[in-house]
Amino acid sequence: MTRKQKYQFVTDYFLSHAPDAETELFYDNPFQLLVAVILSAQCTDKRVNQTTPAIFKRFPTPAKLAKATFEEVFPLIQSISYPNNKTKHLIGMAQKLIKDFGGQVPMTVDELVLLPGVGRKTANVITSVIDNQPNMAVDTHVFRVSKRIGLVPSTATTPLAVEKVLIKNFPESLIHKAHHWLILHGRYTCIARNPKCESCGLQTACSAFQKMKKD
Repeated sequence: MTRKQKYQFVTDYFLSHAPDAETELFYDNPFQLLVAVILSAQCTDKRVNQTTPAIFKRFPTPAKLAKATFEEVFPLIQSISYPNNKTKHLIGMAQKLIKDFGGQVPMTVDELVLLPGVGRKTANVITSVIDNQPNMAVDTHVFRVSKRIGLVPSTATTPLAVEKVLIKNFPESLIHKAHHWLILHGRYTCIARNPKCESCGLQTACSAFQKMKKD
């Protein structure tokens, strides 16, 4: 199966089986999603969702969070990975939103990455989820799944390289959905250890499965 055929197979499969795939993070507005995504770095969405309600209640706006102290925020997120750095990032992010963006979350990757705690992956999540922009956030799940299936070549060894290949080959109108397809598939089926190949609907297109079958 050619790479073009793989993309067509994967696209058709997910359009049929997960047409409404979306983020599993809880949020009501762009600011809340930004907070949640910053907290989600190297942490599960489940843990983040257990943590954010208290933060959103105490600091419902960038203005409120911008005035917070470390001692006020830290206890609310201490169960999250790297709470010290993330506390500083959240407060710094809110302060920069107030100072440079009028308290509004910007909707371009170039502007978002200027915020403390926001890298390219986070910026891609915000713009694709909120604004359906054709941006692809490459986390560990996306990186692993796209490699195993064979959507990207072995020469794509960095998240940015994988991102560029995926964006080039998925239909532009579906890139914001494809991001969730690959993440959720990696989270629940194509897991890091002992992937559930026997129940995977992508066997026909998956390079790793076909190699395992042949061996």
